[in-house]
Amino acid sequence: MRKRVVVPAAVAAGLLVFTGIAQAAALKVMADSPLGPALSKVADLYRQETRTQVELVLAPSPVVKQKIDAGETADVVLVQPDFVEELTKSGKVGAGDRPMIGRVGIGLGARADSPAPDISTPGKLKEFLLGVDTLSFNKVQSGNYFAKVLERLGIAETLKPKIVRTSPLGIFESALKGKANDIAAGTIPLIATTSGIRYLGPLPGDLQVYLTYTAVPLASTPQPEAAENFIRFLTSAKAKDTFAANGVN
Repeated sequence: MRKRVVVPAAVAAGLLVFTGIAQAAALKVMADSPLGPALSKVADLYRQETRTQVELVLAPSPVVKQKIDAGETADVVLVQPDFVEELTKSGKVGAGDRPMIGRVGIGLGARADSPAPDISTPGKLKEFLLGVDTLSFNKVQSGNYFAKVLERLGIAETLKPKIVRTSPLGIFESALKGKANDIAAGTIPLIATTSGIRYLGPLPGDLQVYLTYTAVPLASTPQPEAAENFIRFLTSAKAKDTFAANGVN
């Protein structure tokens, strides 16, 4: 005769919770590239706490919008607010809360064995940049802003022969293959988390600009509750600490 096993109610409830977590569907998150280094670490925390797999698709905000407009599906999108507004107008994103996840600034990086210059004032930054061998920055929003910084400093034409415009992930090629005086300008999280690159510091004073990001669920997500849960996690104290430690404030 079989013995009957009685499971206490509290244990049974715990098993049900665990089963629900273990069977949580994967989330697809499309996000702006500068968030990538920090967001990947936050997504790892979320996996550990919920057992929910998070697939990150990273591209510049304009490309993320283009992909969504072309029919690519996802559960959550993290882009700059202007692009969220455009997605809302086209019906890709519904109305509702749009929490700000963080912001990233622009800084300089060089090969890891390069000396650390003082770029703490516009004058010192200008003096340093005039002495570089090459200066690489991207062709998207942060790079376009940096080009305006060079104009404000009055050195855009002087540096023109030394400037290399490239993709966001290609800005370190010259620095890694060249000399210690080959410099890259880009978003701080990307510089701070790239192997072989030394973060030299942020743009000083009012030369600095911040790219801000918000997170929203896409209207087409088949799992809106899971998408909202992930967005709530992004605003938690643990997530914010991880973002801050990786250059997203």
